[in-house]
Amino acid sequence: MLQFIEGVYKNGKIQLSELPSHVSESRVIVTFLEPKKSQSQKQRIQFGMFSVNKQSTEKDFQITEFHGDTEDGLDWS
Repeated sequence: MLQFIEGVYKNGKIQLSELPSHVSESRVIVTFLEPKKSQSQKQRIQFGMFSVNKQSTEKDFQITEFHGDTEDGLDWS
């Protein structure tokens, strides 16, 4: 039975994230994956970050309000 367990290779040793179940001795195949790319900080939209000299009005929000999609066949009431 095959088991897949994640681990880390560091300084010539492999450190497993967990012990394999029901295995005391076995042959193994080690695959080296591409290193994880550093994840950039996710950007969030903040109030006013796109405004220049004009603030949103109530009418702007009414225009963009979602009222359902008539073509999807769902009842949005």
